[in-house]
Amino acid sequence: MNAFAQSPVWHPFTQHRLDPVFKKVVKTDGAYLIDEDGHAIFDAISSWWVITHGHRHPTIMEAIRNATERFDQIIFAEYTHAAAEELAQGLIQIAPAGLGHVFFSDSGSTSVEVALKMALGFFHNRGLSRARIVVMEHSYHGDTVGTMSAGARGVFNAPYEQLLFDVETIPFPEPGREQDSLDALDRIGRRGDAAALLIEPLVLGAGGMKIYPSHLLTEFKRITSRWNMLLIADEVMTGWGRTGTLFACEQAGIVPDILCTSKGLTGGALPLAATLCQPAIFEAHLSTDRSRMFFHSSSYTANPIACAAGLANLSVWRNEPVRNCLAKLADMHAERLMRFRADPRFANVRQAGTVVALDLDVQSAGYLSEVGPRLRAFFRDRDLLVRPLGNVIYLMPPYCVTAAELDRAYEAIAEAADFVARPEG
Repeated sequence: MNAFAQSPVWHPFTQHRLDPVFKKVVKTDGAYLIDEDGHAIFDAISSWWVITHGHRHPTIMEAIRNATERFDQIIFAEYTHAAAEELAQGLIQIAPAGLGHVFFSDSGSTSVEVALKMALGFFHNRGLSRARIVVMEHSYHGDTVGTMSAGARGVFNAPYEQLLFDVETIPFPEPGREQDSLDALDRIGRRGDAAALLIEPLVLGAGGMKIYPSHLLTEFKRITSRWNMLLIADEVMTGWGRTGTLFACEQAGIVPDILCTSKGLTGGALPLAATLCQPAIFEAHLSTDRSRMFFHSSSYTANPIACAAGLANLSVWRNEPVRNCLAKLADMHAERLMRFRADPRFANVRQAGTVVALDLDVQSAGYLSEVGPRLRAFFRDRDLLVRPLGNVIYLMPPYCVTAAELDRAYEAIAEAADFVARPEG
């Protein structure tokens, strides 16, 4: 019987007519989800990229428990609280130098939506006619109407096309064609009507785990600065160590005008997001004229319990050898990827820090490739949580992962290639 016949729950990115009955997870621990049958499922994608240090990190869990003794949600328009103030200060200290203000929201999508509105408000309040947003081909920035507009057009947003606003798109910098991307951005900038370039630094996530080198990010910043455009870095996925540094922008030596972060902000324990901006953007909204305020909020802005989890996450980064774990994990990935680089069953084997991806060479590629559901079922039968993007298999495990756990995942990937080559029985 299908899941839609048993439960009223409508799951995300799920075709309930085709997907199996959902197993209940009853507990999480380290790199594992424990299901109702007692199976320990290796969480090889960090539960959609949010879990950084591992499930239920003790420092973060303790902070959450303590916060619940004093707080639930409080309005953040006329009041503040210590956890939000301290977390904002902590984010400014660890982010690329020059970012001076923090706006809290509750998801990656909303952090990017906030960034888009900040950018447009910046120019509007200065009396400048700049209202175009520039994005990169294949990008994905979220599922709100604004972030869908900024993402690549396709299966993710086709039913909602009539709601979406137009954006300018530069080509993805494919190897050997990098200059095409830079030239396209330069042409748009020269025109003088673009407000901002919104970009996923170094790695495009849901667009296929496409990776480009850091020197191009440096060039993107140079071009946007030349033409007085803002650079918005969507670090929702790439932040908190995923690419090998705390934020991906560090590898390019740049300071974005606006930086979006979520997912690993609380170590993945609770939903929280933040949009950091340079002082000039805040100051463009600073006035005795109330109509120039920043018109954005959500009911759960700066939730005190989530902020406490964020503060605990900062403590983990300060006091535990997280960066050593990142380096070790990156090395373990690199060693295990070697076997696939000469394997004709795979193409475009790639890595950015703790993120690895490889394309299974099949006749039908893309997000809706028929191999996607077969691969998910194959990994699920082996107690591995791996959700390929069509024929693109990727791993993004929490930083507590061991060599033996990684070996399990890589062995399964090797077996999966033979599995999908066989006719469905």
